[in-house]
Amino acid sequence: MKRTTPIIRFRWWIIVTTLLLVAASIIPLLNIHINPDLESYLPDSMISRQNQKKINEAFGNEEMLLIVFEAPDVLEQETLLRVQQISDFFAQMPQFTVFSLFQAKDIQSGDGMMIVDPLVDQIPETTIEREELRRTIMSNELAYKLTVSEDFRYMLIMLGLDGTVGDEELMEMVQESLDSFPGQENVYVTGLPYLREESNKKIGRDLIVLLPVGLLVMFLVLLISFRDLKSVMLPFSVVLFSIVICMTFIPIFGWELSLIGVLIPIMMIAIANNYGVYFVVRYHDVSISEPEISVFDRVKKTVDYLKTPVVLCGLTTIVGILGLVAHLLHPARQMGVVTAIGVTFALSASLLYIPAVLSFQKKEKKFKKRSGGNGGFFLSLSENIAKYVVLHPKMILVTFIVFLTLCTSGLFFLKTAPDSNKVMPANHSYNKAITILDNHFGGSKMIQVMFEGNTNDPYLLQCLDRYEKELKTLSNVGTVSSLSTVVKKISTALNDPGEPGYDQIPETSEAVAQYLELYALSGDPGDLEQFVNFDNTKTLMTIQFHADKISEIDQVIEKIGELTESDSLEPVLGGFSLTDRDLSESVKRGQYYSLLAAFIFILILLSIIFKSVQAGIIGSLPLVFAVFCTFGLMGWLGIELNIVTALLSSISIGLGVDFTIHVFWRIQWELAQGNDYAGSIITTLKTMGRGIIINASSVMLGFAVLFLSAFPLIRSFAFLIIISLFLCLVSALVFIPAICYCIRPKFLEKKTNKIIA
Repeated sequence: MKRTTPIIRFRWWIIVTTLLLVAASIIPLLNIHINPDLESYLPDSMISRQNQKKINEAFGNEEMLLIVFEAPDVLEQETLLRVQQISDFFAQMPQFTVFSLFQAKDIQSGDGMMIVDPLVDQIPETTIEREELRRTIMSNELAYKLTVSEDFRYMLIMLGLDGTVGDEELMEMVQESLDSFPGQENVYVTGLPYLREESNKKIGRDLIVLLPVGLLVMFLVLLISFRDLKSVMLPFSVVLFSIVICMTFIPIFGWELSLIGVLIPIMMIAIANNYGVYFVVRYHDVSISEPEISVFDRVKKTVDYLKTPVVLCGLTTIVGILGLVAHLLHPARQMGVVTAIGVTFALSASLLYIPAVLSFQKKEKKFKKRSGGNGGFFLSLSENIAKYVVLHPKMILVTFIVFLTLCTSGLFFLKTAPDSNKVMPANHSYNKAITILDNHFGGSKMIQVMFEGNTNDPYLLQCLDRYEKELKTLSNVGTVSSLSTVVKKISTALNDPGEPGYDQIPETSEAVAQYLELYALSGDPGDLEQFVNFDNTKTLMTIQFHADKISEIDQVIEKIGELTESDSLEPVLGGFSLTDRDLSESVKRGQYYSLLAAFIFILILLSIIFKSVQAGIIGSLPLVFAVFCTFGLMGWLGIELNIVTALLSSISIGLGVDFTIHVFWRIQWELAQGNDYAGSIITTLKTMGRGIIINASSVMLGFAVLFLSAFPLIRSFAFLIIISLFLCLVSALVFIPAICYCIRPKFLEKKTNKIIA
């Protein structure tokens, strides 16, 4: 045979070019950085982020870190001393504002004057002193249930951060303070800086653990499937190359690796071997059926047979994954782009690099015929499926419809995660602190409401006072604080009970200004900075609450809207709880957009490939079945839709459609050879079915590595993607052949695609 095939003619160029391209890609890969900041995943144009920016401009860009101490009684001398020492440790640094029991003020009247003293002027040494302090704290609404829990089992230190200290350095300082001032208390930490730092560590840990384990699993799966090391190394090398190519585009595009990005290399492990597996399987089949032909002829027949279906499968996978570009989250869109590039490279390498290497295969290589009892588990399984499909096609269709109905009823119970708390495990310090805040303090969630106007205006303060009272009537709202809280507290110190001004907002702006001036003279003027900006034109109200559902966050937002609607005030709502909510809403909307885009693109592509809208509709049915069943099962199992599980549909669609294309393609080819539908389906499942099962099994096992992730969200994704791909596999091998057998679609009988056996 003359070496007229371009792949064989230029095989050395193909191999060397591929290796050089991969080697060059390692250089930018060294500059990859991790971005654990969930807030940055959202578009800057979102209202919550814009509002928070306005609040930060007026009151400073402060994030909060909360340190929670647990003890049988936090008023014990040892605990109070430790909290005081740690509070003082941070208070002496200009980068922090500290609020704890030792920064809280006690506003009282004395000799007709207002006296502002520290709430704890000295640590009690006796039981009597301790109980007196307990009563004092319980009567102080600026400290009780804010810095100390109602049952006095928990105490808080709240650190305000000016943004000049990095997350890693901050957490080192926190650990240093805890080590420098040891105690018997249980200590928990929560806050965005802690979440980012822990996520950063766990993302790095996941990459170090999951990547080698995933590669090992993939290697073993291929070795068990082929039982031949040379056959394993070809698709395995494509996997390695594709991971490098895919990941290197993250720094090339100026992007960073997000929490979602942990999935990228594992996806490439699961996907990139697909096309190589088909080439190796087909090469083996040709070698078995025609052992007398040369290696070059075997390669040519393999390429001629597979190039069209493999290219089409690759295109549908790329299109499905590119559905993520329609997502609202930055990392999801970025993942769609770089993964599509990685799949494109894997497809190209399978079409060029693998055949080029196969052309060096020795003719003497013997391939064991897989027939009868020697075909192994996968061949036996595909044969049994084939027999059942042609014997009971209608029963199969009814079974699938019933299963779909049962699963999709779970969609009524599907929920979107209201926050990012489940990024960390439930027993993590971050979440333990959140549970304590929800159960023993005002709540772990916070909304800030900024109002513009003269902060000394009695009308504004009266509105704030009314808002506080009304918001506290909501069952999930714990505390509400604003300037009116402080002004009314001052009034109780300057007026006796029963007097007109006692516990009331003064009637004039001058009186309010005088109240605040007296407080500044008696106490610390900095205490008011959390409520009023420097020129007294903006004031801030803080609402602390707990919420397990988005509807509970919406309830607080709607209440604020109802209260302010009748007034001439225009509130600006901010706080990470709103950003968290918007993140959740973006996840839900992004899921719809990416799912719809993927379905439409796949339907159009299938229709073009097989020149029939009917092909697009029938070919999309397994994807509809798998996606709706998976999301229905999420509802039944209580698995929430979050930033990771929302990626499920586009990925499963992009992967699952490959199985259907191969089944369509082989049935069409068998019919073109003169076989009837029964014979075509049986032959398809006995030949191509084996490769599909091996491929799907390796993909699912590749994703199973994600069960080792440090993130619960990614472990949930692993479970769901495996379920989804299994449903796609069953649909392609059972549901689609049963439909084809029952309705005999015309597009399969077209003889327009000449395929060389």
